[in-house]
Amino acid sequence: MKTIDELLAEGVKGKRVFVRADLNVPLAEGTITDDGRIRAVQPTIEKLAEAGARVVVASHLGRPKGAPDPAFSLAPAAARLGELLGADVAFATDTVGSSAKETVAALTDGQVAVIENLRFNAGETSKDDAERGAFADRLAELADVYVGDGFGAVHRKHASVFDLPARLPHAVGQLIATEVGVLKKLTDEVKRPYVVVLGGAKVSDKLAVIDELLGKADRLLIGGGMAYTFLYAKGYEVGVSLLQKDQVDKVKEYMRRAEETGVELVLPIDVLASTDFPDLKTKAPAVFETVDADSIPADKEGLDIGPKTRELYASKIADAATVFWNGPLGVFEHPDYADGTRAIAQALVDSSAFTVVGGGDSAAAVRTLGFDENAFGHISTGGGASLEYLEGKTLPGLAALEG
Repeated sequence: MKTIDELLAEGVKGKRVFVRADLNVPLAEGTITDDGRIRAVQPTIEKLAEAGARVVVASHLGRPKGAPDPAFSLAPAAARLGELLGADVAFATDTVGSSAKETVAALTDGQVAVIENLRFNAGETSKDDAERGAFADRLAELADVYVGDGFGAVHRKHASVFDLPARLPHAVGQLIATEVGVLKKLTDEVKRPYVVVLGGAKVSDKLAVIDELLGKADRLLIGGGMAYTFLYAKGYEVGVSLLQKDQVDKVKEYMRRAEETGVELVLPIDVLASTDFPDLKTKAPAVFETVDADSIPADKEGLDIGPKTRELYASKIADAATVFWNGPLGVFEHPDYADGTRAIAQALVDSSAFTVVGGGDSAAAVRTLGFDENAFGHISTGGGASLEYLEGKTLPGLAALEG
């Protein structure tokens, strides 16, 4: 892959540089609640602007249905980027239409523009190569050079990620280069003991990565909603907790393989259980009880790991040399069920290991719970992309940048 530094050495002054970023930030009534992904791509944009490039930033946000939807506009992200850069950022109200063309044409050296949500055009996500290619052709008209720096989207075979680099001279941005370097430390250059913490709602989302890690990790700590399928597979009563019965046989196979290969697979020993799911809007106090993980009442749902499990998991992280964490351990959005996720984050902070927080909800939790991002080895901007890389899959966006 050509690096951004190599691109800059060739000269970008006066050139229109298309930066495929990941500005897919969470919004609450139009207000950004976590700007981590914008800050992550900021160094690449700044480098290009300072070198005199005319920077055209593009991204997706959410899952609009291939047509404009004000709820998914990138306008708030463009405004926040301008604040971070300390400069005006122009905003085009379409992707390849008159507004985009006029906005890009008006750029002068060192200026930055953001075009509207790429997914407002059906060609961005189309499974039809011709439709996707046609959209990539129109995007290519806006630029002279392509820089890929949207790590959170590199596992998608989308027009701006996969097809566009083939149409323009291209280079890898600073963020993606950093992300790939970190992931190599979790796959090719692992220091041991290697501990992986997996949470999140559904075990089905993590099957492939568990399958791969059973041959690489020394310990797997399981939490979140996915843990209850493991507990059920052990024959425990899990009440009305999140359960994927169609995955029980697969989970049993994984537990058997872990035992055979010497991988320590650790499950919760106690949980916080309630008859009511918490109100995440009002954050009203929750009513729950702490119960052993093998005896959750039939009418209750496990919503976080309990205090004994927090202590156990922290002890399993304490002597690690490498830790990868993906997925919250409970319903961290509510303060009464955030202690499990907080305990994992604190254990990573206290550890002397190389620690990686695997994007998505985990990264949001770290910031929501008030941890210093610099206390971790790396916080990824792409949960899905990180997992697929660890699964050993070829990521379309990375393959395109290597071409």
